[in-house]
Amino acid sequence: MDDLRIRAASPADLDAVLAFWKTAAEGTSISDDRAGVERLVDHDPGALILAESDSGLTGTVIAGFDGWRCHLYRLAVHPDHRRQGVGRALLAAAEERFVRLGGRRADAMILNRNEQAHHAWHAAGYAPQQQWSRWVRPLES
Repeated sequence: MDDLRIRAASPADLDAVLAFWKTAAEGTSISDDRAGVERLVDHDPGALILAESDSGLTGTVIAGFDGWRCHLYRLAVHPDHRRQGVGRALLAAAEERFVRLGGRRADAMILNRNEQAHHAWHAAGYAPQQQWSRWVRPLES
């Protein structure tokens, strides 16, 4: 995409991002609400990366770095803009961010059932680690 712009999200973008994820993202998370995304942007202002074109928001990725590990979440591209390099541009921006911060390896959360995403991540050089499982426990507030 020739008119693609990559930038960090601001608090003013949050409602648009949440609406975008309903169209472009696969599945939901306990943190997929205004308060959760607002905390992310407040805590780590560069973590939520947006791709925009003249037609509006076309993609997102969360590139979280905790000082030790680099984590990728919510790589989502609008269905009308898939297979045009948007995801590749977002991953490049995320990986550049990680390198600037001192990160050495990135990992990504991908739903097992999302076969389309498996192909995209594999094409970007990522591979599953069969020896690991994700264990979760929702926290009470």
